[in-house]
Amino acid sequence: MDMSQNIKSCPLVRILIVDDEDNFRQALSRRLARRNMTLNQARDGVSCLQFLAQAEVDVVVLDMKMPGMSGMDTFNAIKKFYPGVQVIFLTGNAAVSEGVEGIRSGAFDYLSKPVEIDHLAEKILQAREMQRLEAARERDRLFRRRLERKMIHTQRLASLGTMSTGIAHEINNPLAVINESAGFMRQVLDGAGEIPEKQMLFKGLEKIEKSIDRARKITHQLLGYVRKQGAEYCRVDIRLLMEDTLDLVKKGMEDKGIRVTWDRESCDGLMCTDPFQVRQVLINLLENAVDALSQNGCILLSVFQKDGEVCLNIRDNGPGIPGEHLEKIFEPFFTTKPVDHGTGLGLFVVHKIMENLKGSISVESREGRGSCFTVCLPQWDNYLGEKEDD
Repeated sequence: MDMSQNIKSCPLVRILIVDDEDNFRQALSRRLARRNMTLNQARDGVSCLQFLAQAEVDVVVLDMKMPGMSGMDTFNAIKKFYPGVQVIFLTGNAAVSEGVEGIRSGAFDYLSKPVEIDHLAEKILQAREMQRLEAARERDRLFRRRLERKMIHTQRLASLGTMSTGIAHEINNPLAVINESAGFMRQVLDGAGEIPEKQMLFKGLEKIEKSIDRARKITHQLLGYVRKQGAEYCRVDIRLLMEDTLDLVKKGMEDKGIRVTWDRESCDGLMCTDPFQVRQVLINLLENAVDALSQNGCILLSVFQKDGEVCLNIRDNGPGIPGEHLEKIFEPFFTTKPVDHGTGLGLFVVHKIMENLKGSISVESREGRGSCFTVCLPQWDNYLGEKEDD
């Protein structure tokens, strides 16, 4: 197969010819158009860049010598803003050194005027193939990077599963002792006569027993990532659940003078879900907000419905989350807190709970503008699904 047949059978290539000589530019465009190429023209560097901003181009055929913005300046702008575009320089016979300099700077090649059309067409095809190969290599790099991240994530999950089992059992043992001791203290108080502050002691015991129950459920939740546990669905008003949760983190808020307000337009938050697991999510998110806020900060809460889901926004006016951290915050062991202040498991646990409840969690944040976490849960689907399974 000769050169002309090979060129005519090539895939469509999008070309931009940039030259200040109108007749030369138009003649070149006509001849290349016969070779299954889409041709566009620009008479100077400025119009070249304007065209690239509006349309996709594979190869730019660029004259070195142009009035105003030079060919090299145009090339530098193309490589900066459109790095995937290949550039072939056209030079006069006396400017070969400039063409060589262009290749050193990253151009695909240069040709001297007058141009032999088949030679130029072949160079264009080679440049297009180079562009295709570079794009394939970039896709391969991205795929490998995603695969590496997935492997790291899988390894972390395996480590978390092993660690979770050990931690849960180690915590459950002292919890059993505390629970037994609390039961004994209750029996003693029940049989005792009137003693000072007896009712206060009963209230203290009640708090201990509730905390034991909560800690046990947390360890069971931790074990849930090793062996799947079913959720216990019931009717829940997420607004009331949030009010109840706020009491659990009230002290931290009071210490910092943090204000909590509800959006006045918040809608009804009734749904069917597992209140314990949702409370665990809310506790984590509220504690993170409190940690992030300085003195006299503010948390804004709002409830809304969307596509059969009930959603809750938890917005703070804290320092925000750096952009490079946003994709990592739900990964296990990722934390920006000091070693003795965070394990990197809180948001990971939250994310897993939301997956288990067939819900979702997302975050919007900008440095200096605060953060907004949104949790969304099906309004009735989980409950109905459980009923169907019974």
